[in-house]
Amino acid sequence: MDRKVGMVSLGCPKNQVDAEIMLKKLIDAGYILVQEADKADVVIVNTCGFIEDAKKESIDAILEMADFKEDGVLKKILVTGCLAQRYAEEIFNEIPEVDGVIGIGANDDIVAACDALFEADEQYSSFPDKEKLPLDGGRILTTPEYTAYLKIAEGCSNCCTYCAIPSIRGGFRSRKMEDVLEEAKMLCEKGVKEIILVAQDTTKYGEDLYGELKLPELLGELNKIENLHWIRLLYCYPDRITDELINAIAENEKVCKYIDIPMQHADGKILKAMNRRGDEQSLLALVEKLREKIPGVVIRSTFITGFPGEGEEEFETLSRFVNEAKLDRVGCFAYSREEGTPAYDYPDQVDPEIAAQRAEIIMEQQYRIAEEKLDSFMDTTVEVLVEGYDPYTDSYCGRTYMDAPDIDNVVVFTSGYRIDDGDIVPVEIFDKDEFSLIGEAI
Repeated sequence: MDRKVGMVSLGCPKNQVDAEIMLKKLIDAGYILVQEADKADVVIVNTCGFIEDAKKESIDAILEMADFKEDGVLKKILVTGCLAQRYAEEIFNEIPEVDGVIGIGANDDIVAACDALFEADEQYSSFPDKEKLPLDGGRILTTPEYTAYLKIAEGCSNCCTYCAIPSIRGGFRSRKMEDVLEEAKMLCEKGVKEIILVAQDTTKYGEDLYGELKLPELLGELNKIENLHWIRLLYCYPDRITDELINAIAENEKVCKYIDIPMQHADGKILKAMNRRGDEQSLLALVEKLREKIPGVVIRSTFITGFPGEGEEEFETLSRFVNEAKLDRVGCFAYSREEGTPAYDYPDQVDPEIAAQRAEIIMEQQYRIAEEKLDSFMDTTVEVLVEGYDPYTDSYCGRTYMDAPDIDNVVVFTSGYRIDDGDIVPVEIFDKDEFSLIGEAI
């Protein structure tokens, strides 16, 4: 009997790639993929467990599936991903509707796990070594056909004191360069035009395998692939943005002049407490160097407010940095106190309401900066990757090299000729909205 499988995947693009690999294994084994949970025999909830908000979202998704099961439609629920790795016992105890929980090391055995749910009445669990998580394998893309994430490494060894990822995902493990390049070529043969490189720290790529940082070389090799239009970099650790990497971004024409650098803070004392290096001046110097060496570069970053020990003086340093650096894209989040991390037991914990207020202040500052940045594009022409058409407004939507999917800005524009999703077109900008440029295809 054919069994139908559905999946809800949450969290970061790295988790999304894991989901895509699991789906391919299931389909190859004869499972039928369905989009709606109420049509599935088994639903996999591929969870995120990084911070409190992500955990809540994952639990809500599991409970929603439990409601479908109670209605008698859905037969089995399997929980995978970071929350499963971190809180398996709690999931079983608190959500008895869950039939199975497996750790990330069991992703390679996803078919056996789903089969087991139907073969036994008791709850199923499997937690092999984290390093058994498959880094390679076929995928069923869940992104639009023209864009794909490419995971170049797994795990993390930076051990930032606020972060549970090393305990959940294990140490940093690079993929072999030949495997990365082979997958990239396969994706482009299927019509992918934009490849987005992801890892917990992309700048560390290759150090464990080859004894040196290999991201610059990887970018050069990816740049040679036919039919690939954009190569985008996410999750770059500021300490490892070397001159060689800067040159690789500047010189390889397919590499977007876009770099995501989660700086997390700008105060030296707070960064040291986070087990990160640098301070306000070193980060400002990095921003200046990037802008000098890579014309048109767009810099994205994220920051944490309310980390233990952040007083008014330390917050003022962060606020001043945001105003001075004038980064192009910024996200700011209140500190999430995560059990099992060193910072959980730090003294001088900041009141969560104060942390949230500080995050709002930073974002208000950034809104003003972002508005100025949008103004600078009036009466210019930008290249846009088309992502959709709205028949009600007779307008298209897309992204420039400056914008990663789902997190950055968009361009809304009209056109006098037919355009398909995935096309890349020039758009003349004549107006702006809160987070959008508005224009017309030419």
